[in-house]
Amino acid sequence: MSHRAFDHWFKNKGQNPAMAWTLSILWLLLIGWLAFGWNLGSTGLVDETEPLFAEAARQMTVTGDWITPFFNGETRFDKPILIYWLMAIAYKILGVNSWAVRLPSALSAFGLMGLVFYTLWSFGVVSPNQFQSKLDSNTHQTRRYWLCAGIGSALTALNAVTIVWARIGSADLLLTGCIDGALLSFFIGYTQPTKPKLQARWYLVFYVLIALAILTKGPVGIVLPGLIIGAFVLYIGNWREVWQEMRPVWGSVLILALALPWYVLVIWRNGWAFINSFFGYHNLERFTSVVNHHSEPWYFYFLVVLVGFVPWSIYLPMAIARLKFWQRSYWRSSNRSTQLGLFAWFWFIGVFGFFTIAVTKLPHYVLPLMPAASILVALMWSNLIRVESNSSFPASPSLLWSGWVNVVFLLALAGVFFWSPHFIGYDPAIVNPRQLIEQSGLPVLGCVIWSLTAVAIAIFLWHRRWGGVLMMNLLGFLAFLIFVFMPTGLLIDQGRQLPLRELSAIINKVEQPGEPLVMIGFKKPSLVFYTQRPVEYIQLYGDALTEMKKISVTHPEQPTLLILSQPEKLAAIGFKPDQYQNLGKSGTYQLIRISKSHF
Repeated sequence: MSHRAFDHWFKNKGQNPAMAWTLSILWLLLIGWLAFGWNLGSTGLVDETEPLFAEAARQMTVTGDWITPFFNGETRFDKPILIYWLMAIAYKILGVNSWAVRLPSALSAFGLMGLVFYTLWSFGVVSPNQFQSKLDSNTHQTRRYWLCAGIGSALTALNAVTIVWARIGSADLLLTGCIDGALLSFFIGYTQPTKPKLQARWYLVFYVLIALAILTKGPVGIVLPGLIIGAFVLYIGNWREVWQEMRPVWGSVLILALALPWYVLVIWRNGWAFINSFFGYHNLERFTSVVNHHSEPWYFYFLVVLVGFVPWSIYLPMAIARLKFWQRSYWRSSNRSTQLGLFAWFWFIGVFGFFTIAVTKLPHYVLPLMPAASILVALMWSNLIRVESNSSFPASPSLLWSGWVNVVFLLALAGVFFWSPHFIGYDPAIVNPRQLIEQSGLPVLGCVIWSLTAVAIAIFLWHRRWGGVLMMNLLGFLAFLIFVFMPTGLLIDQGRQLPLRELSAIINKVEQPGEPLVMIGFKKPSLVFYTQRPVEYIQLYGDALTEMKKISVTHPEQPTLLILSQPEKLAAIGFKPDQYQNLGKSGTYQLIRISKSHF
C-alpha cells in the first residue's frame, strides 16, 4: 500500500468513530494476546515464588479462611490479601490450574496497556482533548494520534520484563497495574480543571486503585505514587490548586474504608506475628537492609532497564533529553494537557530512584516504570515521524547516533544468543541444561532474528527512513517473542517443572492415608500445589537422617515415608536400593517409599 493510499484509507476509517475504536480495540487485543495471553497456561508453575501464591490461594478455597493466607501449614505474610483473593476467585471460575493462577497478572497487564493507549490518544499530541475533535482533524494529525497511542501501548506490552511477570502468578504485575493505573488516572483527572465532574470521577478511580495497591503490597502502594505526584506538582508550582481539586481528606477516607478492614482483621487474628513479619521484615527491612542475599550494586537498575526494555531502551536517553525537563519556566506556563511527557519523566525517575535507594534489589521491582518509559519513547517516535516527507529522518545527529547504537546493540545481542549455551551453568533441577538448549536450535534462531533485524534497521538508517526503523524493531521483537521466547519457556518447563508434575501425579495415586511426604535437597513449593498435601522439606543432605527421625516421631501412625530426591543423593544418605520401593523417576528426581525402620 502506497503512502497516499494509506492516508486515504486512514482518513476514511477515521471519519467513523466506531470504526476507529474498533481498530484500536483489535490492535490492543492482538498485542495483548501475543504478550500476555498466548500459551499462558501451557506451562506449569515456576518454582520458587509462583507456587507459594498459588497454593495459599487454593488453601483459601479449601479452608474458607479468606483473611489469613497459609502455605504448607504455615502463615504466609509476605504480601497482603488481594492477589490471593483474585486467584481464589479465578479458581472458582476456571478450576485450579495455571491459567487461573496467572489470570490476575495477565489481566492487570492488559488493562494497564489499554489505559496507556487511552492516555496517549488523549494527550500524546498537543491538540484538542476530545475524541471527536481528533477525528475531525486532518488526516496526518489523526494518524499521529493513533500512531502515538499504538506505539505506546505496544511498547508497554512488548518488553521482556513486563512479558515475563505478566505470565507469572504473583503480586508484582497486579501492583504495577494498580500503581500505574492510579498515576494515569491522576493525570487524566489533572488535565480536566474546567470539567470538575469528569475530574472528580478520575480522581475517584485514582483513590480506588491506591487502595487496591495497598491491599496488593502494602505501604509502597501509596508511598510511591505520593512521591511521584508530589514531586510533579511541586515542580510545576500548582500544588495548592491540585490539592484542593483532589479533595485528599475525602480520598483518604475512601482509601481507609477500602484497604483498612482486612489489615484490622488479620492483625486481630494474628497480632504481632503479622506486624513483625509483614511491616517489619517484608517492608522496612527490605528497604533498609539486604534480605535473602538480594544485594546488587548501585547501577543494577540501569542494566535491568537497558536489557529488560530492549530494543526501546536505546532511545530512552534521547526521549528524556528532548523533554528539556530542566526548563521549569516553560513547563510551569504550559497547559496541563501538554504535560504528559514531563509527568512520565517524574514517574520514571521516581520509581527508578526509589528502588535504587532501597538496599534489597530485584529485577521486577522496577516493573512500574516500564509504562512511563513506553510513554516517553512513544512521544519521541510519534513526534519525529513526518508523514509529509514519507517518514524521513529529521537532520538530528543524536537521532542518527541512537539508531546506530540500536544496530550495534542488536548485533551484540545476536552474539550473546549464539554463545548462550556456553553461559549456562549447572542446574540440579534439569538434566544436561546446556545440551537441552543447544539441541533445540533456539540460540541460533535468536541470533538470526536479531542479526536480520539489525541489518534491516541499518538499511533504513542509511536511507533515513524513521518509520522503517520503528517497524523493524517491532517486527524483530515480535519474531523473537513468537519463535524464541515462547518455545524457550516451553522447553525449560519440560526440563525443570514437568518432572515434578509427573511425580506429583504418581504421589496422588500411591500415597497412603497419613503417610508423610519428604523432599530432600530441594525446596520446591510446586510439589505442595500439585499434590495438594503438606510436604516436609529437608534442604541439607547431611541433616536428612536426623530430620527424618523427627518426622517419624511426629507421624507415628504410618510405618513408611514417601521421599523425593535425586538418586545419587539417596545413596549418599545411606539408602540402598534393596531398602526402599522405587515408585518413579523423572528428570533429576526419584520417588521412593521407605520403611521408618531403616533410619
